[in-house]
Amino acid sequence: MGDWWLDAVLYEVYIRSFTDSGSDGVGDLAGITSRLPYLRDLGVDGIWITPFYRSPMADHGYDVADHRAVDPLFGALATFDTLLAEAHRHGLKVLVDLVPNHSSNAHPAFRAALAAGAGSPERDLYIFRDGRGADGDEPPNNWVSVFGGPAWTRATDGQWYLHLFAPEQPDWNWRHPRVRDDHDTTVRFWLDRGVDGFRIDVTHGLIKNDLLPDNPPPPPDGIPFFRERAEPHHWDQEGVHEIYQRWRAIVEDYRRRDGQARVLVGETWVADPRRLARYVRPDELHLTFAFSLLAASWSAPAWRTAIAADLAATAEVGAPTTWVLANHDVTRPASRYGSGESGLRRARAALLTLLALPGPVFLYQGDELGLPEVDVPPAHRQDPVWERSGHSRPGRDGCRVPLPWSGREAPYGFSADGVPPWLPQPDGWAELAAAAQASDPLSTLVLARGALALRRALPMLGAGRLRWRDDTPPTVLAFDRPSPPGPPGTPPGPSSGATGLTCVMSTAGTDVDLVIPGRLVLASSPVGYDGTTLTLPPDTTVWLAPHPG
Repeated sequence: MGDWWLDAVLYEVYIRSFTDSGSDGVGDLAGITSRLPYLRDLGVDGIWITPFYRSPMADHGYDVADHRAVDPLFGALATFDTLLAEAHRHGLKVLVDLVPNHSSNAHPAFRAALAAGAGSPERDLYIFRDGRGADGDEPPNNWVSVFGGPAWTRATDGQWYLHLFAPEQPDWNWRHPRVRDDHDTTVRFWLDRGVDGFRIDVTHGLIKNDLLPDNPPPPPDGIPFFRERAEPHHWDQEGVHEIYQRWRAIVEDYRRRDGQARVLVGETWVADPRRLARYVRPDELHLTFAFSLLAASWSAPAWRTAIAADLAATAEVGAPTTWVLANHDVTRPASRYGSGESGLRRARAALLTLLALPGPVFLYQGDELGLPEVDVPPAHRQDPVWERSGHSRPGRDGCRVPLPWSGREAPYGFSADGVPPWLPQPDGWAELAAAAQASDPLSTLVLARGALALRRALPMLGAGRLRWRDDTPPTVLAFDRPSPPGPPGTPPGPSSGATGLTCVMSTAGTDVDLVIPGRLVLASSPVGYDGTTLTLPPDTTVWLAPHPG
């Protein structure tokens, strides 16, 4: 079997918010199974499921107490096995989340470390240090948590332990062989059950500078979106790469045994595309998310700069660029790019452009519905960011609100009628529900289905080349996806590399007229086109099949 991920479209399932089969207001594994026909018909190639492991849920599953057990909130191992078998029956790959940077503070190893005391072998599995100051009552250094506040919490015996996220998520000491061996066991456990790969959490954070030096003072405007330059001593350290070489060797060994290709995908928040590309060298991860478009403003030049830099960097190491516009940690595009009708138009245009880029794409659940960010009332917010920041940051709940499937009022088919979801859904989501959009030819869902069907059917989309067009105004992003070369000896012509499809995205505030002879394939909004002159409204993307010559 070939490297199926090179042009795949995978769909992130944030399990708590996908579908609740148990009528407790929380999504679960059986709920995912019930929606597999929807995902198949959407046209994606597979799913990535966020953590469903045993956990106290301090960070909604990213605080793992047992990586090899299913939390009863989501089902059981047998429930997962059923989901996996059904997904494969529908032709869908399944990736599970691996959370290696930290464990839960309820993990047996951390409980043993607390009980054993300073200097014990048990504490060596985590990062414990004595504090500063005369009585050791100050943290060992000035590192701060991603969620807000210090990155250190003091144990009852006076030592401090490191947690780059919540205090309930102590960081493993990845220089310890027992930590590495245990995670190898976890990788093999899920491979033995038949998963098709892993999305790996916080890939750039596992190794810290051994000396634990202070970070420089934060910039006046705060720590940026990509943190590694402001916090150089615990992100993107050289030692992380040997971990992924080790896991790559494991999955390649499985492939040699049974011929099945598995994929390792990194969540690597590194700004420099060349440093990001180091994670996907031939003996490391297969893919790593390119987050540059999450930080790019809504402008054609910003998008072109980001796309070009990412493509160039990954090409140097022979890997594809993996594109994302959203996930469970960031503001949804329909709100990030504006609000109301304007934000939705831009989100639709962005989605169509994303699906025209070369390489794999990850969609976040609800992208295909054009869902906006929800302003969750403060009394209902559950993200630890809200509390850790002293209520100065609303957190990530707004992009995690459970999906609307059907019906005129909450819970919109997510749970049984009358069962309140774990996060409240807003009024007015009936028109955004999947069932309502399925019958509307102009809906975002129908647009997404059409784009995914074309991406699968047209050989120039997915993996392949991109050629920029420079015959458009600065407010327009345009590129060609040439048809793939034909077999040796094929005469010159469309099959040997002529333009196969052109993607044009306008970020202008007014209509733009372009001369591109051809045929309209798909558009994110209504356009004017007579086969020669294209009138592109603001915030619109089109796919065209240009005439040769």
